[in-house]
Amino acid sequence: MRSIWNGAISFGLVSIPIKLVNATESHAISFRQVHAEDNGRIRYRKFCELEDREVTQSEIGKGYEDADGTIIPITDDDLSHLPLPTARTIEIVAFVPADRIDPLQMDAAYYLAASGAPAAKPYTLLREALKRSHKVAIAKYALRGRERLGMLRVVGDAIAMHGLLWPDEVRAPEGVAPDVDVTVRDKELDLADALMDTLGEVDLADLHDEYRTALEEVIAAKAAGEAPPETPEPATGGKVLDLMAALEKSVRAAKESRGEDAEVTPMPQRAAAKKTATAKKAPARKTAAKKAAANGKTAAANGKTAAAGKTAAKKTAATAKGTAKKATARKTAPRKRTA
Repeated sequence: MRSIWNGAISFGLVSIPIKLVNATESHAISFRQVHAEDNGRIRYRKFCELEDREVTQSEIGKGYEDADGTIIPITDDDLSHLPLPTARTIEIVAFVPADRIDPLQMDAAYYLAASGAPAAKPYTLLREALKRSHKVAIAKYALRGRERLGMLRVVGDAIAMHGLLWPDEVRAPEGVAPDVDVTVRDKELDLADALMDTLGEVDLADLHDEYRTALEEVIAAKAAGEAPPETPEPATGGKVLDLMAALEKSVRAAKESRGEDAEVTPMPQRAAAKKTATAKKAPARKTAAKKAAANGKTAAANGKTAAAGKTAAKKTAATAKGTAKKATARKTAPRKRTA
């Protein structure tokens, strides 16, 4: 892959020479503008509006248009004196958990390739440190005349960098959500959950651009002098008048597409099923309650018996003590002498 930028990663006092290469590519089919009558190419020419003549690329410079329309010329020499420490350096400023990054900030993706053998060791060190920490690195870098924000993460055995928008470049979602009060019923949520479960998951590698495939077929047919293939009719749509019916129909269609039983259990039947399950549980609960009550009665009877036994024992002990006291009194009482 051809590099688009050469520099280094600044990791504390460690410097890692790297090359920046694009991590993605576009497979979109592009068209040229042509003259409809004879297919002649339409081209743009650059004219100077003051001299009314075409200019070459070497004559074109940069200029900033002020609010009153005045053009302020900016030269490359002016830009070279800007305090931009990240001109040739990807400067890591922090390490944060990946979920701290809002996907709205994600921009272009690049691979960072180690530049030469000396970069292999520090490159591998940074990669393994990112793996073990389960974090991503936040960095600043300069590309195409401006400083940018980036996120470094591990992809396979390589380090990838995602360009990030600056936080103030992401708009707040004000005025986007519905501004009316809406109540979502549990039955509707149940059907929505059923639809989500039916659709299930997907391997992203199995997805492809069907529009591009169809467009390639049209181009091939036209090039061969044949009629373009017929386009299938789009699915009929319209206003959703009954959300429950639309959800049930969606679940049924999803099940049919997966070769499953397309029957959707209506909510009343689900409720009846719950009642039946509850009714089945009720006798078991009653039986358990009866057993608990019987056990309670037995325990109470045992308790009464034990209490009665304790009372009888107390009475026996008291009687024995009384008898012993009487016997002692008899022994200690003085005998009367007979005159």
